[in-house]
Amino acid sequence: MIASVKIRPFRQPDDYEAVIELWDQSGPGVRMGRSDTLDEISKKLSKDPELFLVAEYNGKVIGAVIGGFDGRRGLIYHLAVSERYREQGIGNELMSILEDGLRDKGCLRSYLLITKDNPAIKFYEKQGWQLLDLYALGKDLQ
Repeated sequence: MIASVKIRPFRQPDDYEAVIELWDQSGPGVRMGRSDTLDEISKKLSKDPELFLVAEYNGKVIGAVIGGFDGRRGLIYHLAVSERYREQGIGNELMSILEDGLRDKGCLRSYLLITKDNPAIKFYEKQGWQLLDLYALGKDLQ
């Protein structure tokens, strides 16, 4: 990893626009939705803000990941690294710090939601994530 890349907690509202732009430009695999608005991100931050991380290089956000813990299982969303900085260990570092944060909360198992067209599946498998034979179902409640 680039020595001067800093991994730190997401700061609302300062980082919001940069992270949304990062996710929006990350290619297939990160899909934006209603839960990515400023208000919805604020709700997430009220629960476990230390599980929303950004990677910063020379004052610019170049990576981000959201994690959550419901008291039983962890969940990871929206890992993205700017294309220019991929393959340099930044994604690994974001995931490692996030997983440590989940462990610190007592999390025994975590899930990672990705789309079938996400080219990062091999990246996750190298980190020990296993493809599960499950269906994920979703339902809008509002």
